[in-house]
Amino acid sequence: MRFSRLALALALCSGAARAQLPHAQSAAPATAELPNTGKVLTVIDVPTYTYIEVQMDKKTVWLAATTVKVKKGDTIRFDQGMEMNDFTSKALNRTFKSILFVGKVVVTGGRA
Repeated sequence: MRFSRLALALALCSGAARAQLPHAQSAAPATAELPNTGKVLTVIDVPTYTYIEVQMDKKTVWLAATTVKVKKGDTIRFDQGMEMNDFTSKALNRTFKSILFVGKVVVTGGRA
């Protein structure tokens, strides 16, 4: 009888700890996950991708992300991504000298 009570208590405690884990993860600062910030200059949507030209301080960067709702003037945050040089988009029939393929883009502010 003691063993089953102990087992039940441990199971309940571990379940409660697991239930709290997602809260702890979602409370992580967005700046750590999405360290880059910029203002959207251009948005081009194609099937499954969104190409975004972003002003970051004094430089302009092109991003490619899975389809995301952004518009010119939005302020966004995005991850480090992977840079590709001389990337040709078949959908746009265009070559980008440099483009960042990012995993996540979040709109943090509207038009200024």
